[in-house]
Amino acid sequence: MAPEKFDVVILGGGNAGIGVTGPVRRAGMSVAMIEADLLGGTCPNRGCTPKKILVAAGHALHEIERASIHRIAIGKPKLDWAALIGREKDMIKDIPAALARAMAKRQVEIIKGHGAFIGPDTIRAGDRELHAGHIVIATGSKPRPLPIPGAEFMITSDEMLSERELPRSVIFVGGGVIALEFGHVYARAGAEVLILEALPQLLPAMDADAVASLQVESERIGIRVRTAVNVKRIERTNSRLRVVFDHHDAEQTAEADRVVNGAGRVANVDTLDLAAGQVEHSNGRIAIDRHLRSDSNPNVYVCGDAVPSSPQLSPIATYEGDIVGRNIVEGPKHGPDYASMATSVYTVPPLASVGLTEAAARQKGLSVSVHTNDMLGWFTSKTYAETVAWSKVIVEQSTDRILGAHFVGHSGQELINIFGLAMRFGITASQIRGNVYAYPTFSSDLKHMLGHG
Repeated sequence: MAPEKFDVVILGGGNAGIGVTGPVRRAGMSVAMIEADLLGGTCPNRGCTPKKILVAAGHALHEIERASIHRIAIGKPKLDWAALIGREKDMIKDIPAALARAMAKRQVEIIKGHGAFIGPDTIRAGDRELHAGHIVIATGSKPRPLPIPGAEFMITSDEMLSERELPRSVIFVGGGVIALEFGHVYARAGAEVLILEALPQLLPAMDADAVASLQVESERIGIRVRTAVNVKRIERTNSRLRVVFDHHDAEQTAEADRVVNGAGRVANVDTLDLAAGQVEHSNGRIAIDRHLRSDSNPNVYVCGDAVPSSPQLSPIATYEGDIVGRNIVEGPKHGPDYASMATSVYTVPPLASVGLTEAAARQKGLSVSVHTNDMLGWFTSKTYAETVAWSKVIVEQSTDRILGAHFVGHSGQELINIFGLAMRFGITASQIRGNVYAYPTFSSDLKHMLGHG
C-alpha cells in the first residue's frame, strides 16, 4: 500500500499540536493529526484546567478561614470531596469534543491511535502510512519515572484528579509544582501532607527567597516539608504505604494512604522510534535549533512539552506550536523568546514569577538593584487579611530595565503579567513607578514595590 501524502503530520493533539494547525491551514496545507488519547492533551483533560477547579475550592476555604477577621461569623466548612471531583469532571467533559469540532472546521484530519517514525519523512499509525514534507513532534509529557523500589505503589496527578474519596494522608515524592499545588488543596481539605524533596530547595527553578516565603505559608497550613532527602524505597504495610528515606544522615519512615509521584514530567517521546526518523536525541531530549527544528532532520519540528529546554506550560506550548506552524509556511526564521513569559504556581496564595531569579542575574554578572518587600503590613494586605504578601523585583542599574519579578500572594498571579509586559516592550522601572493606578488596588502598590527612585 502506497503511503498517504500530507503536507504536515502532527504527532500529538494537545495545545502545541493544535497551535501548529492555525498557520499551516491558513496557508492551505493538508494536515493530519495523530492522537492516541483525548484531544487537548494534558492541560485541559488531566492538568491545569481540572486542577484549577480544585485550587478554586482551596481558595474558597482560604477565604472562609479569614472570615472572622472581616467580622463574619461562620461555622466550620465541610468540603464534599466526591462532589468537587464530580464538578471538575463535569466542567471538562466537553473539551475534547469541542476541540474535535474546531479541528474539523479547520479541515484537519484526526487519526486516532499511536504514531511512530518508519523513515525520516514517514509515520505509521495503525495500518496507515503517512508521508509528509513536515512532521511535528508535539507528543507532550508524562510523569517522570522514579527509580525507587516500590515506585509502582505511587499514583500520579491523573489519579488525584479522579479519586472521589479524600485520602486522610498523602506523601509527595518530589517538591515540584504538582506537590505544592495539590498539597495545598489536600491540606486545606483536611488531609495530612508531607513533601519529600531530594534537592535543598522546593521548586528549585524558582527564586530561593520566594520559595522560602511560600514554604513558611505551606507549613502554616500544616504541610510538612523535608528537603535534601534520599527516598530509599516504598513498601506496603497493611492498607497503607510506608516511605523509607534518609534525612540528615539518619534513616526515617513515614506512612500515608497515598504516595504521589511529584517529581515533575518528562518528554513523551520514547515510543516514537526517533532513530528511524533520523531524529538525534539523548535520554529523551531531542536536539533542536533556535527555530524548534531537529538538528539532524530538517523535516521535523518539535513544540510543547517535548521541547527539552522550555517550561512545560500550556500557553508556551500553544506559542511554540504557532511558531512551528509559521516556520513550516514561511521557512525556518521564527524563534521563541521565553524571557518575558510569566508563570504561576497555583498554591493558595500562589507564587508567581517572570524573568531572572536574583541568583541567575548575579551569576550573569549583571549590576542589579533588588527590591524585596514583605507587604503584610501594607494597607491593601491588611484590608484583605492576607496571610502572606511578598515581592521581589530585580532591576538592571544601568538601563532601569526589569530583569525579573517574583510574588507570593498579593494577587501576584495577575500583577506578574504587568512585569512581563514591561520586560517585553521595554517599559522601565521608573515608568512603572511613575504610572497612575486605580486606588486602592494591589496594582497601586507596584510603585512602592520598586522603591522611590
